[in-house]
Amino acid sequence: MGIEQVDPARRDHVHRFLRLPFNVHRGSSLWTPPMARDAARQLDRNRNPFFRESEAAFFLAVDRSGRDVGRIAVLDHRRYNSFNNERSALFFLFDCEDDRGAAEALFAAGVDWARGRGLNAILGPRGFSALDPLGLLVEGFEYPPAFGVPYNPEYYGRLVEACGLAPSGDILSGYLDRSMQFPPIIREVAERARSHDGFEVARLRGRRDLRRLLPGLKRMYNGTLEGTHGNYPLTDSEVDAICTQMLWFADLRIVKILLKDGEPIGFLFAYPDVSAALRQTGGRLWPLGWARLLRARSNTPWVNLNGLGIVAQHRGLGAAAILFTEMYDSLMATHYQYADLVQIGAENDRVLQMAQGAGVRFYKRHRMYRKQL
Repeated sequence: MGIEQVDPARRDHVHRFLRLPFNVHRGSSLWTPPMARDAARQLDRNRNPFFRESEAAFFLAVDRSGRDVGRIAVLDHRRYNSFNNERSALFFLFDCEDDRGAAEALFAAGVDWARGRGLNAILGPRGFSALDPLGLLVEGFEYPPAFGVPYNPEYYGRLVEACGLAPSGDILSGYLDRSMQFPPIIREVAERARSHDGFEVARLRGRRDLRRLLPGLKRMYNGTLEGTHGNYPLTDSEVDAICTQMLWFADLRIVKILLKDGEPIGFLFAYPDVSAALRQTGGRLWPLGWARLLRARSNTPWVNLNGLGIVAQHRGLGAAAILFTEMYDSLMATHYQYADLVQIGAENDRVLQMAQGAGVRFYKRHRMYRKQL
């Protein structure tokens, strides 16, 4: 098994790296490709803000016949390491045929690169940005993935563990539909919190209202990280990316931003699920992909509840209850039939209990892995 390091300045190398998952997942009706332009931007040192302060290496596994059979990205993410007081490499964009030799060769190349940079652990899957999805799917293979959330064959976890990485944490996703009965106790907790703590929910009448809240959104998100591990603060460019994504995909009726004295202190973001359209177009937006994506955004029966946080000093049942109550009421007023509550850490007992109390059935599990070097 040969290993080639990808030169991001060479178009043929980038093309091979980006095409590999299409070959690995050929025949899968559930794997959803990323948007082609976003996938290409990840390797572009001029367009990916990650490279302003950090470094990454990209590797391909090539069999004896010259066929690409696996890939991996390994990141020296300086902001992650600084915030978490670590010297870890992150692995990301791992795709591989069911070939232990190929997986071992990929991780060996990544580990050598990490050691050469003075890093003492490797963990992941975790990406370039706080917006990137986490983990390998280990439960729920029979269900379609939510937009932007990883999907992989069952054997991926086995390959990663064969390379010496051990499970280091799980992330859960849940499902609910219009038949759920919203518990009155959660609504009562929400009403008490409104009257006692002075919380209110921002009314977003248009994109301009969202842009006006941007500075506060950055302070809010970074404030939600207090007392947590494994995260890192957003930069201005990442906040701009969130805003761009929300302006493009979000249905503002179901974007919930919790305010205290006019300052954002909590959020629950939601997006119409356009995964089916991406599967149809192969992730390409030109020439017909845009039209299909726009139709899917308007017509999909699925919505993804993707991103929930409350700043440390206001964490408690009241703030979470307001967000869940507002989200439920807004969903019931729309055409959506189903919702995916996407990627909540298994250690987040309070939010998980609140979600289960609201009728969420957790049915997908992604897993993080780690190895000391």
